[in-house]
Amino acid sequence: MRTAPHLREDGRDPERVPENWTQLFDPAEWRLNDEGLPARRAARVLALRESPDPEILLVVGHDFGDNGHSWAFTPGGGILEGEAPRRAALRELAEETGIVLHEEDLVGPVLRRSSRFSFHLVTCRQDEEFFLARPGPTGPIDRGGWTELEKEVLDSLRWWGLDELDAAVAGGLTVYPRILPRLARELLTGWDGRVRVLVEDD
Repeated sequence: MRTAPHLREDGRDPERVPENWTQLFDPAEWRLNDEGLPARRAARVLALRESPDPEILLVVGHDFGDNGHSWAFTPGGGILEGEAPRRAALRELAEETGIVLHEEDLVGPVLRRSSRFSFHLVTCRQDEEFFLARPGPTGPIDRGGWTELEKEVLDSLRWWGLDELDAAVAGGLTVYPRILPRLARELLTGWDGRVRVLVEDD
């Protein structure tokens, strides 16, 4: 069990979580865990396509008020209470990209990832399941479903060539999960049935 010392009466770690954290994160979605950190379960879609060249669908965003702290990641988000992870992945994909897929279009989960990261000056914990969509969708991308916060902190949503992604990472782009460039190439020809498990704590 992960624990944090000296938790406050409200259950938070005062060194990593400010008292007003519920003004920055929806407490219906994020709950304090045994580390004293806001935590949630999430589902993501790793969408790959091979034509005309191998590509992956990625979002690039930055930290609130800090354009210099940016990273790339796959579409996805929090799992609602009572929602199955696969359904959450499909819902989040539709909301963030306008792309509508069906349960049979996803395989996996291909990866389970637990990550600790800082956002809005708050340290958080997120436990994610990644599902594979391959071949990826070819229709237009629609950002009309982005929330106001997403519009503030998300900079782009597009297909990246895998060679382009490798070059960007070599040039300093942060990608989550960090194994994503390698994982995308492994999964390009299909899923081997193995669920990878990854812990990434910044």
